[in-house]
Amino acid sequence: MGVVSQRNVAAALLLSVLLQVCGCSTLPETGPDTAPPLRTYEKVVKGGQPPMLDVPDSIEGFNRGTYRFNYHFDEYVFRPVVRAYEFILPDYAEDRISSALDNINELGNFTNNLFQLKFANAGITLSRFVINSTVGIAGLWDPAGSWGLNRKPEDFGQTLGHYGVGDGSYLVLPVLGPSNARDTTGLVADAAAFGIVGPIAWIDDSSAATAYSGTSTVDRRHRVPFRYRQTGSPFEYELLRMLYTMQREYVIEK
Repeated sequence: MGVVSQRNVAAALLLSVLLQVCGCSTLPETGPDTAPPLRTYEKVVKGGQPPMLDVPDSIEGFNRGTYRFNYHFDEYVFRPVVRAYEFILPDYAEDRISSALDNINELGNFTNNLFQLKFANAGITLSRFVINSTVGIAGLWDPAGSWGLNRKPEDFGQTLGHYGVGDGSYLVLPVLGPSNARDTTGLVADAAAFGIVGPIAWIDDSSAATAYSGTSTVDRRHRVPFRYRQTGSPFEYELLRMLYTMQREYVIEK
């Protein structure tokens, strides 16, 4: 899923969640001497047991601690680096870097489409890689997209989900953020495979490999508009946990 479509899905899901929360929190009729009911998260949001809110979170204490760490890391380390990146580079250069990195990531998309027996998508992905690597000059441009060959992103977590592997417990990974047991396994597998066939394996220079990894990391954060505590909700942890779970279910079922 492209960055724009991910944002649209997340926005739609967040609106849906907020509407559900507002709908669940309507006060019942009470007499003048009746004390208002205690409004807690468990009663307001979880009282009706919506299935998508029932996310397994067996190490919630650890996850919340990691969530707080991620907030401080993002606010005082990660985002300042990203802001410097955005200040130094013009938008056009940022777009070229993003496009080139997307092109490299087509290797993983191709492999996971094959694993899921999505041969048409695998063919489109391979065509995109060949076209953009040549006509698009190492992926700096995306002529394949303008010709109707759109990205078909897949990762190994989606591959596991495709074959019926459940989410497992929810996890908040340091720096990386929301995940779950299945997707973390997929992340490790993708990283291991990328280390064998990706650019890091091609570069026989540790400083160049470090520069590539750093640029890729900053670019990913640059493309995600999310900011911790931007919702203003005291239940942001729960909202993100639910939105992540819903978004992953959506991309796996596509």
